[in-house]
Amino acid sequence: MSESPVVLSGLHKSYRSGGAVLEGVDLEVPRGSVVGLLGRNGAGKSTLIKCSLGLLHPDQGSCCIFGVESRELAGPEKSRLGYVPQNIEFYPWMSVEETLDYTGTFYPTWNSHYVKETAREWGLDLEQSARKLSKGQAQMLSILLAIGHEPELLILDEPAASLDPAARRNFLAALVSMVTDLDQSVLFSTHITSDLERVADRVAVLQNGRVGFDGELDELKERVKRVRLIGSSPLPRSLRIPEAISVRVRVKEALVSVTDCNDALLSRLEREFQAKADVQDLSLEDIFLEIHHV
Repeated sequence: MSESPVVLSGLHKSYRSGGAVLEGVDLEVPRGSVVGLLGRNGAGKSTLIKCSLGLLHPDQGSCCIFGVESRELAGPEKSRLGYVPQNIEFYPWMSVEETLDYTGTFYPTWNSHYVKETAREWGLDLEQSARKLSKGQAQMLSILLAIGHEPELLILDEPAASLDPAARRNFLAALVSMVTDLDQSVLFSTHITSDLERVADRVAVLQNGRVGFDGELDELKERVKRVRLIGSSPLPRSLRIPEAISVRVRVKEALVSVTDCNDALLSRLEREFQAKADVQDLSLEDIFLEIHHV
């Protein structure tokens, strides 16, 4: 099958207490890709994920998983996906090993050896009570529960938020290995942009209730650049540059972030402001902050 495992079209969702969150979201997760979902806190990332899984019903629009409307997902579709939520709950009377074994009974493809070996590598005590796990340990267990049946689609909602740097590195290495070996598709919501740079090949930026950018990570980093203008005389305090998403002027120097950097634009800026233009590459974190005018 060649269809995208996740297809969201015209998605709208509002809450009575807080108004509109999603206002016409269109998004696809291509088969075999890792899509990083970025957005400010409160931008609607978790709402988008819950709608895509059928955990919330959208006010308008369509959410499909494996070609099936999310609210109609049945056993065959659910067995092909894994989900790591932000809020994690386990049966408190079970140990880590019992939790893994119990979950494994629901999946014919459960890889018990892999999850227990990975748990040990991550420093989880299989005999420890799930009730006594720290927040980071609970998150690691939640990840194992989502990947143990080697799903075709993995949806992660801030999966590494409570992990320390070493645990995050181990998790990301495991994720890269799984995606490579199993040709998995992943939708990965996080505020840790450095994590996305290590694993994602595509990025979707959620802004003002819509997806403002949806494309390859390399394309985003190639398009959005910072131009340093150095003038022969003081530059205007208010530089009017239609392509700019942010402008900072300091006497004869200006830092201008643009969404579509090209030779023609650079030549125009040099000519118009009698300045020398130097192009600077930006990290994904820098790009995210510039897009949101932080």
